[in-house]
Formats: sequence, structure tokens, C-alpha cells
Amino acid sequence: MPEIGLVVFPGFQCLALAAQTAFELANLVTGENFYSVHLLSLEGGMVPSSTGFRMETESLHDADGIDTLLLLGGTLPPDPLPSMTIAALQAHARRARRVAGLCTGAFLLAQCGLLDGRRATTHWIFAKLMRERFPAVTVEEDRIYINEGAVWTSAGLTAGLDLAVALVEKDLGQEVARSVARKLVMHHRRSGGQSQHSELLDLAAKSDRIQTALIFAKNNLARPLTVETLAEAARLSPRQFSRAFRAETGQSPAKAVEQLRLEAARLMLEDSRHPIETVARETGFMDQRRMRESFMRQWGMPPQAIRRAARGVGAAA
Repeated sequence: MPEIGLVVFPGFQCLALAAQTAFELANLVTGENFYSVHLLSLEGGMVPSSTGFRMETESLHDADGIDTLLLLGGTLPPDPLPSMTIAALQAHARRARRVAGLCTGAFLLAQCGLLDGRRATTHWIFAKLMRERFPAVTVEEDRIYINEGAVWTSAGLTAGLDLAVALVEKDLGQEVARSVARKLVMHHRRSGGQSQHSELLDLAAKSDRIQTALIFAKNNLARPLTVETLAEAARLSPRQFSRAFRAETGQSPAKAVEQLRLEAARLMLEDSRHPIETVARETGFMDQRRMRESFMRQWGMPPQAIRRAARGVGAAA
């Protein structure tokens, strides 16, 4: 029975605990207690979360036979760890089959030297800081999770669930992982190579009408999305719509639609095996040439390279 150890430190984020649900549901799906999950801290006892909520933990010193060690992050990068704590984590990591840093938990792995010479990810807000603090680590902020052999890292807090489901897939296969994802009501299983970026979040429309137009565009990318069409969805005149759209988003409607199409096309490339031509058609680029030109402007690489990069990360052992 693989024992999963979730290690928390004072100020951990409660949402990071959601990762344990993937292992609980894997037991439910298989009909056996395949995983045993433990909440650990260095000394055990009550540990306060970032909101002050306290959790009872077992002592890491008493935890023998941990198969998978997950270091949970908080809303901010952790302070430097004492040398004794680093030594304890290093010792347990050496004995474990695999170790992972969830969100800012990647900083903990880096402090222990476990990411030196490896690729890693963390929450995109703190990627630059991680790169500055740990120059021996290759930080890739535009990833949901990264698997580098026995060492895993994930992006922002909800990405910990994607990582946990990926661990379940490694252990129990694709069908069990899919069933776990369905029970978690995950919109879709995100591969490790997927972007942390969300174009709708970045556009951040303030009014319901502009938000309605953006949602309409996202749901109808294969259609011609003219200013007149979007203005009709927002129930504004084309002139009013264009003015309000630029004021709220800082972009023209045409540029925003292209960004939404790029995001959708990248998602299809990373998470499906549809031919490039089909991806271009279903996301509104009309043909491969136009989509390639947009990809080169946005990311400096063609769609095929994006697909290869995503599969390369996801396929890591």
C-alpha cells in the first residue's frame, strides 16, 4: 500500500489539501485501500494554515515507509528553512519513491537542493522570484505541472489536483485516473504541459455586457466574430461596444478574439490528437497558415512545436 505523506508548514494554504482527494477517490474507484494518506509536519501536532485554521498532524520524524512525499505550499513563498529541517526533508525524500512540491511547495524542494539541474514550475506570480533565488533550477512558469523523474512540481493551488491525478495515472492507469477526474468534476484533465494562462481572466471585463460578449465569443470561436456580432451579443451599438470594450479590456475586440482563439487552439493541441487543420477550423483560424502566423507572433513557435512540447512534458517518466 503506497503511503502518501502531505507535509505542511505554518501558513500552508488549505486548498492545497485538496490533492489528497485524488488518492481517496482512487481507493473508491478500485474498491480497495490502495493508498494510505497522512498529514505530516516536522514535529507533529496542530499547524496553523494561512487563514489561522489549524490542522492536527503526525510527526514527519515518526513517518516511516512514505512512498510519495508532497510538500504543500502557501499563499506566499516560504521563508528559508532551518538547516535541520532541510536535512530531515532531504532524508525522507531520498527514501521516498517520489517527491512533489505543490504551488509554492516547489520553493521547499529548491531549498533542499532537490530541483538543482531540473525543470520545475510554481505559481506564475512567483516564478521570477524562484528563478532569482535558485539559479540552478530551470523555472518554467507556463506549465500546470512538471515531472522530472522522481521529482514533481505543480503550478497554483488547483494545479495540485492535476498533479495528484497524474500520480494516480502512473500508479493505476489511465482509466482509473479518468474516473477519479470525473468524480472530482474536473472540467477536463489538464496535461502537465498546459498553460497556466487564462485569457478571460486577463481581459477582466468589468461590465456584464462586455463579459457576456466575451463568453459568447469563447463559445462561438468557429464563427466569424465581427464587431457587429459581438455588439449584438452585448446589446450595444457597434460604436458603443467598441468604445466600452477597449476601455474595459485595453484591447480591441479583434485582438481579444485572436487571443481567445490562440488559447483554445493551444488547449486543443495539448489535450487532443486532432489534426492541425481541424484545430485551426474549430477555433476560427480558418486555415493552418493563419493559425501558424498567430502562433509565431504570440509564442515564437509553430503549433506543431507547442504540441510536441506538451507531450514531451506529459510523457516524462
